[in-house]
Amino acid sequence: MFKLDSLRWSLLWHLTLLLVGLMLASGLSAYFNGREAADTAYDRTLLASARTIAAGLSQRDGSLSADVPYVALDTFAYDSAGRIYYQVNDIHQRLISGYENLPAPPPGTPRTDDYPALARFYNGEYQGQNVRVVSLLKAVTEPSMNGMAEIRVAETDEARVAMARSLMADTLLRLGMLGLGALLVVWFAVSAALRPLERLRSAVEERELDDLRPLPLVYVQRELRPLVRALNHFTERLRGQFKRQAQFIADASHELRTPLAVLKAQLELGLRATDPPTWRTTLEQATQGTDRLTHLANQLLSLARIENGARAIAEGGAQLVDLSQLARELGMAMAPLAHARGFALALEADQPVWLHGEPTLLHELLSNLVDNAMAHSPVGGNVVLRVTAPAILEVEDEGPGIPHEDRERVFERFYRRSQQVAGSGLGLAIVGDICRAHLAHISLHDGAQGGLKVRVSFVPANGDRK
Repeated sequence: MFKLDSLRWSLLWHLTLLLVGLMLASGLSAYFNGREAADTAYDRTLLASARTIAAGLSQRDGSLSADVPYVALDTFAYDSAGRIYYQVNDIHQRLISGYENLPAPPPGTPRTDDYPALARFYNGEYQGQNVRVVSLLKAVTEPSMNGMAEIRVAETDEARVAMARSLMADTLLRLGMLGLGALLVVWFAVSAALRPLERLRSAVEERELDDLRPLPLVYVQRELRPLVRALNHFTERLRGQFKRQAQFIADASHELRTPLAVLKAQLELGLRATDPPTWRTTLEQATQGTDRLTHLANQLLSLARIENGARAIAEGGAQLVDLSQLARELGMAMAPLAHARGFALALEADQPVWLHGEPTLLHELLSNLVDNAMAHSPVGGNVVLRVTAPAILEVEDEGPGIPHEDRERVFERFYRRSQQVAGSGLGLAIVGDICRAHLAHISLHDGAQGGLKVRVSFVPANGDRK
């Protein structure tokens, strides 16, 4: 049974099918060529016999007679396995010698150009057998008789078929031996060509789980080197991903360690206190620390969700989203919070703006931008959420803004311009990751009121970015 999932067996199977097809085509060609060659060879003998019979025609008492010598038909005895029939007709097409009812030439049968004779060759059927017939015209010019006598000599086609079959069998035998040799050569050639892959497989299997070094290119053929380079490129990206994950875990551990230590110290201080007012103050501080830890944990979870969402977008799982409607829903949800903090949240989204994206991630992006704007705006300030065509989102505040030299670094994870700045340093990093997942461009600008304006340019649903 052929293992078509094996490269070696697959090549052999397809090559075998090709060779079988070539053998059948060559066999049929050899048969028809052999039949043509047999017709050429035996037609010459048929014509010779007809000429010998024609030489024995004579005129007696005003009638035509035929003296058929034995040698005229004996020629076939040594090189033909078929039967011979002949027929001699006078100038009036009356039978004067031979067999009756031999097939006449079909209408339109051309005269042969291969021999200098008034002869026509054709195939027919006689007494239930296929025969090859020659019709030779012999001119009779006597005082009492003037016209064309006809001599027909027919031979059954056993010898011709046997010769054609012999040529076909010989061709198939030679091609079969050649094909078998070709299959053996292909087997050994493919086995030799696969050895570098086997060495490559062994080199990969012998590595440790954390060994992500590039694969060597020395022991593989030139055609396989692009594959090895692609694997090395993938390994390099995987190594970079592991490095980023390790750095993220280290940064997250560092960021969590400090608030946890502060929270523990506050609780221990509260346990040592004996008066209720100190207990209440400690619990309030612990509650605030717990809120900050909860916010940080939620942001860390958001980063994990971004990776899953980006993968879904890359695999074609994006949805058609109205960015204006999404902004209105977020504005309605955050309006009470903004009012409680003393901010005015304004929304400018007059028309639908459609784009392909992941709704959860886009909601996360809007939430982080608005929350970041409110965190850095003075009490009583305004925060504007704006959506314009073709697919542009802007969030503008009245805060201190961000210096130009820091505008590139604020998208790095855990980056804070100073320790006095509140927050975990993940808000804009999350926004940047979501923008990359949606192939959007984010930029920071000076606001009209001196604050910061964040602009995100998405690819609209029609694909035309302006």
